[in-house]
Amino acid sequence: MEFSVYSDRANSSEPRGTLKDFSKLYALCHGYLSLVVCFFGIITNIINISVLTRKHMRTPVNFILSSLAVADILTMASYVPFAYHFYCQYPENTTSLNTLGWMQFLIFHFNFTAITHTVSVWLGVLLAIFRYRHIQSPAKGNLTRMRRIIRARICVCLMYIFAILLLVPNYISSGLTFVSNGSYYILEDVNLTASKQKSFLINLWLYSILAKLLPCILIIVYGGLLVRTLKAKLKNKRRLSSLAPHNPPRILDHSRNTRMLLVVMILFLVTELPQAVLLILSATRKGFFGDYYMPLGDLMDIVALINNAINFVLYCSMSQEFRRTLAQIYCSFLSPRSVVSMDISPELFTNTRHTSR
Repeated sequence: MEFSVYSDRANSSEPRGTLKDFSKLYALCHGYLSLVVCFFGIITNIINISVLTRKHMRTPVNFILSSLAVADILTMASYVPFAYHFYCQYPENTTSLNTLGWMQFLIFHFNFTAITHTVSVWLGVLLAIFRYRHIQSPAKGNLTRMRRIIRARICVCLMYIFAILLLVPNYISSGLTFVSNGSYYILEDVNLTASKQKSFLINLWLYSILAKLLPCILIIVYGGLLVRTLKAKLKNKRRLSSLAPHNPPRILDHSRNTRMLLVVMILFLVTELPQAVLLILSATRKGFFGDYYMPLGDLMDIVALINNAINFVLYCSMSQEFRRTLAQIYCSFLSPRSVVSMDISPELFTNTRHTSR
């Protein structure tokens, strides 16, 4: 999934360095573990979309969450055939897997998933920005809400365009070489020509900074601003409640949703920040990419896949409103009388006065 990290298996060469044994051992179970995570994530993200796109749920934040689920589904859908063929069907490095069709799919796969994963990372940034701006200036009226939804749609489209353009050097550096004596294909070695090396280094720098490091910095900044604003509002509500007691669940909702927001941000940072550091080291230290980054590629992939699939669990465990809407949609199919009528707020995870993801 991440930045052409599969060349070690596709070229049938073993990873070098002290991580060699770990890489070979984990590769034996990586394919099956990835398939389980992908199938679970695809199903749960479809459920997320079905909940978030309900008519009464149409808000800027919920649209970004739906777009995030779509990007995650695309990433995992491409990973399923890759994991099955290169890890489950052919668990050992062998030239039998290097047919022209599968190698062309391999190039498509790591370019496509790099785009969708980059989009999902930047959508995490948009979530923090849009929610922070909403708390600073709450939407009042349907017209204002619709304008913000339109802005969210434009931003999501721009994210896809940005990701596609960002990875142009990766498209250029991707190619196949035919091995005539073995009748199989391998990925082109970037060290063969100076132009390939230059394109590869440019790609490393662009991808590590614009697709990894910068989003992490923005998530930290806007996440910190959002948490500070929420804490200030919570403190103010507690002060007012001491003067004129109000309904306590409103304050508790702030705390629950703040914790969920922090968990989502921490998951993004745990997934992306180490990769940013490793990519920068790969661009600055000779041999680091082959000796360290590629052997850790499978581990970074499974962490990213888990991050793609875990949102449903977070929503269900930390949001009463998500559970209510989920029950309203799916339990009614089994027993129409089992779900009572509920007034669901337009803002997912809370009412319009509170925060969401």
